[in-house]
Amino acid sequence: MKRKFFLAMTMLIVIASLTACGQDQAPKNPDAISEQNTPVLPIVDRAGNEITVPNEITKIISMSPSNTEILIDLGFGDKIIAADTYSADIPGLPENIQFFDMMAPDAEQLVALEPDIIFATGMSMTDGNDPFKPVGDMGICLAYIPSSDSIEGIYKDITFIAESLKVPDKGHALVSGMETKIAEIKKIASTIEKKKTVYFEIAAAPELYSFGKGVFLNEMIEIIGAENILANEEKWISVSDEIVVAANPDVILTNVNYIENAADEIKSRVGWENVSAVKNNDVYYIDNNASSLSNHNVVKALQQMAEAVYPKIYLK
Repeated sequence: MKRKFFLAMTMLIVIASLTACGQDQAPKNPDAISEQNTPVLPIVDRAGNEITVPNEITKIISMSPSNTEILIDLGFGDKIIAADTYSADIPGLPENIQFFDMMAPDAEQLVALEPDIIFATGMSMTDGNDPFKPVGDMGICLAYIPSSDSIEGIYKDITFIAESLKVPDKGHALVSGMETKIAEIKKIASTIEKKKTVYFEIAAAPELYSFGKGVFLNEMIEIIGAENILANEEKWISVSDEIVVAANPDVILTNVNYIENAADEIKSRVGWENVSAVKNNDVYYIDNNASSLSNHNVVKALQQMAEAVYPKIYLK
């Protein structure tokens, strides 16, 4: 339970991170395309660090499940030679690869694998230290991708990885698929006159945790035509029972997966029985991975959220 709780919380912490991966080139626009329409490799990562991406990449290490899913769906699953432990259950990874603790990886073992590039996450730097610095110091390309806090940021993450691998068209296809789905939902949402209020729980009692604005999940609530009861707050926040009960949300969503049947647990809480969502049985579980990992699969969670909050509108 503790490990699952740590994953649920860690995947939703947005952390800015800085680490150098290359020194010899001045920063340019990573989205630049040459006159011959040949993709140009990025020279800064998503954290703003200068990097030197190898021209040929055949061995990749992915140190976050969000990046791992992107890599697999770009068609590079077979090039992944190692990944973080949270990626272990993701379909599409080669068999018998090594897995590392993203918070405290064994730098010597990473270097011994001789990867062409490592895609890391800002979450690895929660203590202010860079656990991958020894790897970067050995000349291995280390590209940091901090967890994005917006849909637009997710687009840029996908584009960055695709351009690093010289497959910008595949990256564009993933982004385009997201844009199309979001546009469809926004079109329906624009017809909603009376918006429902929503409380989205990402950590269960007794330590309730949720979010305000500046988080892609809050943006998703707005996209489906609803209102987050905590929209006036900033980023990730601790929540009290009193705040939720007083806000009286129409719908409660949860992606908690470290306890059995989180929706039923919410409905059984003492003092919550008169909350509209509980009283009307409008408490729903949203897929944890799809709603926690900042990549193209958030549209799956977006559809689930839309159908849960407005079943008569989106379930036609």
